[in-house]
Parts: sequence; C-alpha cells; structure tokens
Amino acid sequence: MFSVVFCIGGFLVIIITHWLYTWWNPRCSGVLPPGSMGWPLIGETLQFFAPSTTFEIPPFVKKRIQRYGPIFKTSLVGRPVIVSTDADLNYFIFQQEGQLFQSWYPDSFTEIFGRQNVGSLHGFMYKYLKNMVLNLFGPESLKKMLPEVEQVSKWNIRRWSSQTSVEMKEATAQMIFDFTAKKLISYDSEKSSDNLRESFVAFIQGLISFPLNIPGTAYSKCLQGRKKAMNMLKTMLQERRERPRKIGTDFFDYVLEELKREDTLLTEAIALDLMFVLLFASFETTSLALTLAIKFLVDHPLAIKELTEEHKAIIRRREHPDSGLTWEEYKSMKFTFQFIHETVRLANIVPGIFRKALRESKFKGYTIPAGWAVMGIDTNTASRNFMAFGGGMRFCVGTDFTKVQMAVFLHCLVTKYKWEAINGGDILRTPGLQFPNGYHIHISEKEK
Repeated sequence: MFSVVFCIGGFLVIIITHWLYTWWNPRCSGVLPPGSMGWPLIGETLQFFAPSTTFEIPPFVKKRIQRYGPIFKTSLVGRPVIVSTDADLNYFIFQQEGQLFQSWYPDSFTEIFGRQNVGSLHGFMYKYLKNMVLNLFGPESLKKMLPEVEQVSKWNIRRWSSQTSVEMKEATAQMIFDFTAKKLISYDSEKSSDNLRESFVAFIQGLISFPLNIPGTAYSKCLQGRKKAMNMLKTMLQERRERPRKIGTDFFDYVLEELKREDTLLTEAIALDLMFVLLFASFETTSLALTLAIKFLVDHPLAIKELTEEHKAIIRRREHPDSGLTWEEYKSMKFTFQFIHETVRLANIVPGIFRKALRESKFKGYTIPAGWAVMGIDTNTASRNFMAFGGGMRFCVGTDFTKVQMAVFLHCLVTKYKWEAINGGDILRTPGLQFPNGYHIHISEKEK
C-alpha cells in the first residue's frame, strides 16, 4: 500500500514539476525575449495592476526594461505576452497589421466592451464599421460641428467661472458626454428620466482592474454598469425603431437605416456594442486628457504662455475679434496640437496597444511565437509610430473628434479666462490614469 501511494505521489511530483518547467520555459522554435512568466496561471498580473503615482513609464515596465531591455516577455491574466518599448518593433507590428499581427485585447476587455466591439473585429468588417463612424466624426462632419463645440465650451466655462470651484474631471466628462450623446442618440440628460452616464461611471471605475468577477469587486461592478448601459441603449434603439423620424439627424437614425438594408453587414448586437464604445471613448479619455492638460498648464507657466500667445494671435488676425473659430484657424494651432499629443500620451487610459501574433515572426534576433500577445508601449513622443491615438491601419477613428474638442476648449479657456488650483490633482495609475481626489480649480475672467 505504501509503495502504491509513494508511486502516485512521485508521479504527481513529476507532472507538477514538468508543468512548472513548461510554464516558466515556454516552447519556442527560436529565442524568446528575456523576462519572467511569473507564477503559474496568474503570471505577473498582480504586479502589472499595482498602483503607481507617476506620469512616467509604469514601474512594472520600467523595472523590466532596466533588467531585460526594451523587449521582454511576461504573462498577464493567463496569457503569454511580449512587451515592446522598442520603436522599431512597434512600427514593424503596425506595418504588418492583418498579415503577421491583428488587434487583440485580453478576454476581460472583450467581456467589458462586448464580443462584437469594433476593437475585436478584423478585416472588412472593421473597415465597414470604421467608415460608419467616420460619417459622423470625419473631417467634413467636424467642420460643420466646430461652431457647436465652441458654443458648448464657452457656455460651460462661463457657468463654471461663476462657481467657487469646479472639479475638472467630472465637469468636463459631463460636458463631453452630454454633447456626444446628443450627437449619437439625441439623448438629453435634463429631459431623460434615465441617467445613462451614471451607468458609464460604474463601468469606468472597474475598467482597468484585476479581472475577478466576484460580487463587490471593481470588475464585477464594471460588468454590471455595462449591462445597465446596454439595456438602456437597447430600449432607446427599440423606441426609435417604433417611432422613426422622417429626417435622420443622429447616429441612431443612420444605424436603423443600415439595419433595414438586405445586404447589410450590421446586426443590432454590433450596433449596440459600437454605440457603447463610442460613448465611452468620446468622453472618458477626452475628459481625462483635458483635466491633465489644465494641471500641466498650472504646473508649467511657460507652456501656458506659449499656448495663450498662439490663441491670442488667432484673434488678432481676425477682421472681427468676436467672430467664431474657423476650420482654418483650428488647423493653424501648431503648438496646441503638440501639447495635446503629449497630454493624450500621458493620459491614455489603456497602458499600451495590444496585438496578437497570427504567425511566428522574428525581429532583432528574438522570436515572437504565433498566438502570443504583444503589447506596444510608446516611451518617446518623437518616434515615428506615436501611439497615443493608436497606430497602423487601426488608427483611432475618434482622433480628430478628440483633437477638436480639446483644442476648441483650450482656445475658449486661455483667451478669456485664468484659473488657479484649489485642491486635488494627485494622480494614480492602476495602470489606467485616475484622479482619486479630483482636481478642483477656480476659474475667473481675465481683466480686459
């Protein structure tokens, strides 16, 4: 009996030892980048999600760059990943989009954003949805939208200037959400009995969190927030279907017309996932970037001086100083765009650009096995593959919309107002950017 138990125990030890060896030394036909796969199953996920208070490269990445170099392997949420801070490799990945690599996100992201979300689709279907979005947020549409964006910015800043203080993250998020929801689905928060943004707030709080779906966890609350928001969007779409409008004025109208076509590729599930992603991406990332921009300007007087001069020069060149901002004036904001690019890079809610290797490839002596994930991280704004707005064929379709909102808001702010920080402003990365104490400022009109 003892010998049987001993044999079984020895057999289990061999199996476990082999499994551990396989986990720590993944099979590869070539040379894998250096690095550690961490503990079995969880890998280095806990270290990856550890909070930090720096704008610089996340400590998780910085420590491994110092130890292994700009390209290293790890394991996150049960998936083998190659992390690249190498500009040449990131550029190579973007250039090989659809051939050697394709867009990919961890399963937890797919659960959050929907299995039919635009980021998870590929090939013709992705291009089809991208063109749909560009009909609303492309350059021609934005030219017509510019006066509305300016009017909304002016109205909100004027209102905030009458208050003792304003919390910038919440205030700008509400402003941008209201404007975007109106454009997408004709939603008016003051007239609606349902608080759509409240569901998104619950969703956002658990977006970049450890993917543990247990009641009470941030991830669980995130999924519940998504479910509630999706139910509301589905109800709105059904109501619009039952009471169609003669003249289409928003994205819902466009979607309904597309769903009626016999040859359409669109389904209701894809349309709702797309609507959800557009609403989220339009206000959360932009409000984070705007809040960070205001903080940067407070902390860097030379930047605000140059930004103010650029926008005052625009007004000086006008025949009528109080006339509205033109598209040509917007396109002339050279320093503003540089400032926006750097701010968005630092405010990016997602820690990197995710891809999956479709086939094995080699780069700089390292092998990237088929099926492995690759996370590209931009550590240099001067690189040829600036990644804050995505890269390659999957360049973010909302890029121009974000730039317009930020540039116009800054124009309205720096030309007529001044502001000072009251409290808050501390940042926290988990690894997405947060302002745990908010950022409270006081805004007042400049003396004429």
